[in-house]
Amino acid sequence: MKQKVIAGLWCALLLSASTAFSDDSNRLLTLDHYVRVQSTAPAIAGQDAQVYVREVVLPGTALRGGPGPRGVVLFVHGAGTPAEVAFDTPYQDYSWMAYLAKAGFDVFAMDMTGYGRSTRPAAMNDACNASPEQQPQFVPALIPATCAATRAQPITTLASDWHDIDAVVDHLRTLRAVDQVALLAWSQGGPRAGGYAAQFPGKVSRLVVLAPAYNRTSPLVPPTVLAPNTAPMSAQNQVEFAANWDRQLGCPDQYDPAASAVIWADLVASDPVGATWGPGVRRAPQVPTGGFNQAVVTKMQTPFLMVAGAFDKQVPPERVRELYADLGSKQKVILELACSSHNAMWEKNRSLLFKASLEWLKDGKVGGVSAGELKLGN
Repeated sequence: MKQKVIAGLWCALLLSASTAFSDDSNRLLTLDHYVRVQSTAPAIAGQDAQVYVREVVLPGTALRGGPGPRGVVLFVHGAGTPAEVAFDTPYQDYSWMAYLAKAGFDVFAMDMTGYGRSTRPAAMNDACNASPEQQPQFVPALIPATCAATRAQPITTLASDWHDIDAVVDHLRTLRAVDQVALLAWSQGGPRAGGYAAQFPGKVSRLVVLAPAYNRTSPLVPPTVLAPNTAPMSAQNQVEFAANWDRQLGCPDQYDPAASAVIWADLVASDPVGATWGPGVRRAPQVPTGGFNQAVVTKMQTPFLMVAGAFDKQVPPERVRELYADLGSKQKVILELACSSHNAMWEKNRSLLFKASLEWLKDGKVGGVSAGELKLGN
């Protein structure tokens, strides 16, 4: 009887799993996990919350129950875009997760509290908590007029993000019977994943971060209050999304407009409430940053690949070079990617980014180099 139940569950898993988007896509499974945490996010501290985790994996790995032949990878998102949108883009060969899964990794991506399919604190459902610049588009359908925020404190913090990451990392270590996982991140995922690795080096094998946010002089302890005149939540519509991308273009055909449309549709779909606000927005907590400064990174020894887009205006290459200079790890590479913005994983040189990350995860080298600065693309 037990065997029949297990077989039935496995058949249901196979039937419900979605697939990646290439000619051999039927070789990949996409599976959903929810990790329960007792939240430390200020808006819901002490309450039970769920952290959504997406897995992309070869069927044989999922059936065995152990790690992929090359190990376990966890993607950590940035300030605005949930992980499944950022790293598993449903367009052509844009899924970074699928690329690594095909190479034999068991690949996961997590949404912090306040993002995607993870628990969203109730304060995020109040349009008054969006910035004054964003609020006019919500009048009068959501609010009669622009209004002061109903919450003066952060909804989540970097410390609560680290708490979420630790819960997921421990879940994966148990699920796949591994001691360490590799962390891949983007933008504010730098202090999220890097700050976590600094605290728990024994749980992290390697780091790969695209456009890692870094400030040498940020506070050693992340602030628990918002900066003056800062709303507790950000909201972004499609016009703003496109404008932010377009200001970072520096070469012809840097990105495909059709891909941008797919990404935006996926982003709005990840936030069903935000999709009903004004023209449709993506919502995210405003998270005070700190705890990932010069004093912290000089002590780090985790092998670290950092990637800077040549035209990135959100985290300029010179800021990434500061991180490289300060980092204590002997095994560290900074890669400048030509014809690329902050959104390099969605642009024409994405294959170079994906390949570099694979080399680093496999061998701790890119192009045979384990320490130094490289430039790729044209």
